[in-house]
Amino acid sequence: MDSRDKVIQPRSTRFWHEALPPLLLVCFVVLVWQTVAVRSGLSAFILPSPIQVAQATYETWDILLPAIGTTMVETSIGLGIAIVFGVVIAGVMDISNLLRRSLYPILVASQTVQILAIAPLLIIWFGFGLLPKVLVVILICFFPLAVNTADGLASADPDLVALLRSMGASRNQIWRMVRLPAAMPSFFSGLRIAVTYSVVGATIAEWVGGSAGLGLYMLRSKNALATDQVFAAIVVTSVISIGLYTLVYALERAVLPWYYTTQREEHWEGAGIY
Repeated sequence: MDSRDKVIQPRSTRFWHEALPPLLLVCFVVLVWQTVAVRSGLSAFILPSPIQVAQATYETWDILLPAIGTTMVETSIGLGIAIVFGVVIAGVMDISNLLRRSLYPILVASQTVQILAIAPLLIIWFGFGLLPKVLVVILICFFPLAVNTADGLASADPDLVALLRSMGASRNQIWRMVRLPAAMPSFFSGLRIAVTYSVVGATIAEWVGGSAGLGLYMLRSKNALATDQVFAAIVVTSVISIGLYTLVYALERAVLPWYYTTQREEHWEGAGIY
């Protein structure tokens, strides 16, 4: 098909093309949840309705807000350190195949240990302060960052690398001009995974041994048999995770416009639309 015959899709149309299906699905799930909670005859202790969860969120907002702040501080610090740690490990693995073969199995093995088994040990070793929560977030987040970034660095075009070497480019120049740009999409892919897990990691650490945060709010609500408040904490945690994921996605679109332009053109060309 000639490029002049392709249909140009406005940006707003592309946005709704991507955003509308999940929004409709969320609305459908909430509607089904409300219908089942009201018509099934189950008590609010077993299954509170979305309206009751929203009411519990509103009524305990003065408690929820400080808890959200604490969890976000733990998440932000842990995620920031995990990003640095993951990128450094990926860079080290990119230096030589020997280092990659040595470190990669260790990274995989580190993920076979359940975080619920590690969190109590961190509480015992480091107390009930900020440090063990941050360490849990780091342990959860660094793996997707390190592995995805390492795979991205390894995916650099070998012909382009060979060309730069033939022109006398140094290792640092090749890394900066070829390998790093090639790794950026993979890095952001790992970051989207890590940022989603980060809030969960902080909440788990607070659940095991925290003095504040969403995890403690959820634990106290469970002990008080306040199911609507437990659901409120779950919803707030999910909203924060989705918000962070969206923020990373928007940052990726801003940092890598060339990548998404290429991806979008290939997609619409395959569909006969531009």
